[in-house]
Amino acid sequence: MCGIVGYVGHRSATDTVIDGLRRLEYRGYDSAGVAVVSDGAIALEKRAGKLANLEKVLDETPLALAHIGIGHTRWATHGPPNDVNAHPHTGGVRRVALVHNGIIENFMELRERVEADGHELLSDTDTEIVAHLVELQVQSGVDLTTAMQRVCQQLDGAFTLVAIDAEDPDTVVAARCNSPLVVGLGEGENFLGSDVAAFIEFTREALELGQDQIVVMTRDEVRVTDFHGRPVEARQFHVDWDLSAAEKDGHDWFMRKEIFEQPRAVADSLIGRRTANGQLQLDEMRLADEELRDVDKIIIIACGTSFYAGMVAKYAIEHWTRTPVEVELASEFRYRDPIIDATTLIVAISQSGETADTLQAIRHARSQRAKVLAICNTNGSSIPRESDAVIYTHAGPEIGVASTKGFLTQLVACYLLALYIAQVKGTRFGDEIDEIMEQLEAMPGHIETVLEGADAVYELARSHAGTRSVLFLGRHAGYPVALEGALKLKELAYLHAEGFAAGELKHGPIALIEEGLPVLCVVPPKGRDQLHGKMLSGIQEVRARGARTICLAEAGDTSIEPYADDLIRLPKVPVLLQPLVAILPLQLFACELATALGHDVDQPRNLAKSVTVE
Repeated sequence: MCGIVGYVGHRSATDTVIDGLRRLEYRGYDSAGVAVVSDGAIALEKRAGKLANLEKVLDETPLALAHIGIGHTRWATHGPPNDVNAHPHTGGVRRVALVHNGIIENFMELRERVEADGHELLSDTDTEIVAHLVELQVQSGVDLTTAMQRVCQQLDGAFTLVAIDAEDPDTVVAARCNSPLVVGLGEGENFLGSDVAAFIEFTREALELGQDQIVVMTRDEVRVTDFHGRPVEARQFHVDWDLSAAEKDGHDWFMRKEIFEQPRAVADSLIGRRTANGQLQLDEMRLADEELRDVDKIIIIACGTSFYAGMVAKYAIEHWTRTPVEVELASEFRYRDPIIDATTLIVAISQSGETADTLQAIRHARSQRAKVLAICNTNGSSIPRESDAVIYTHAGPEIGVASTKGFLTQLVACYLLALYIAQVKGTRFGDEIDEIMEQLEAMPGHIETVLEGADAVYELARSHAGTRSVLFLGRHAGYPVALEGALKLKELAYLHAEGFAAGELKHGPIALIEEGLPVLCVVPPKGRDQLHGKMLSGIQEVRARGARTICLAEAGDTSIEPYADDLIRLPKVPVLLQPLVAILPLQLFACELATALGHDVDQPRNLAKSVTVE
């Protein structure tokens, strides 16, 4: 997912933009560039590869001193990642420089039009076409704001655009359509960023932009309009984390730091959830109790790690509320013509709040009159704004591309939602809800206990540095944990890894078992005797065929010991809450194995933090 930075103020624009891009590196990228306005001209540099490549060029040949600039880290969509395709792009006479996040879906039609008018396009990107179109507008005599408004009305797709004009050295103009952009409000300076990390060093006051809006930014003023020039009132908010939250705090990887932040993240996600009289309350519950009581079906939509959080949520919601739940990949949801109506509740889980597939899915759901509740970590992002209710996860910034504390806090939000619906529908007594809440509030301590055993997991991971494949098994709520554990290993270590429901072994997957194959097994708590016994049977089956079993089992469970080649102990917790502790060793295992293999844990190849195009 591309990173965008814009700046106008009293500081060096080049330095400020580069600093912002550095803080956006976690989003994933394959090239970087910066453009400034100086002495009536556009000066720019851009390079393929890491930001360090661009910084090296700027150290050797600095751009002219400027106080207005834009920057970009690109994740290639149109055209390969090379110097020419890197952003910013300029128009034909280099009067306008522009950066872009997203995809222009009608770019071929626009490209043909621009080329027919005699313009030479140097890159393979859809972005360069927009730079030419904006430049044509300002050459016709209108200002950059009007130019951007006119061009946006010609574009189809999902895009954030940020532009500067060599003949207007005091103004940055940006547009937002289905792609993230936020304004940072300073004193005598203002900022733009794909998220608040871009400017958090300088200000914690921000302005959220809505759909199809233009922002005009000078050092002393920020104005927002729609694409037709009508003024819009944007909402200001305060960012409740600071720059230190985005630093590694002595760890080798952001991801490792974030794994160890999980006790605090879970605790923060539980703060303030109960009123003085013990009733549950959620962040922005704009759905009336009557509307929730009328819900007869819940559909959870999400992608990747969030999808596995949704799978755990299904167990909890159905058990505590007796309401049927479906869990669907957001990318598939609207294409199967789902049966939804006003009695359907759609739960959209997205850490960034900008996941394109999920955003389009909730728009489809709302068009069918369904209610939408978002679970999200990002205040002011698109999915919460377009939902009827929101539960914020309060995980703080997650810099590593592979989600860790994002997953755990999504689980907490799902549990809270399940209990809230149970409270509204009366499917659980108040003392039952209180008991489960007390169990949840004890989880940060249990998570801390698991993390204290990290060194043993690291040693185990390093001992498997030569493996080519790893399997994960689970049952009940442990099945999504197995899937998420496999995903982490794929993302970070680039190994073949698969998660299975243990009961499915004999239906095909057992054919993969061979001598020495590592199989990580999430063992249900012993109190669930039927589940526990069946899981032991599955473990015996793979071990009998030569697998090396690594078993995650609760403290005091001695029945697992004869069947575990390696044993990782988990605290005793209820089966529905076990994912909160069971996933931790799998996160640690993946992080350490990837480190042992020499991979970049924070920025895995081919991945971006959030997918903002379908």
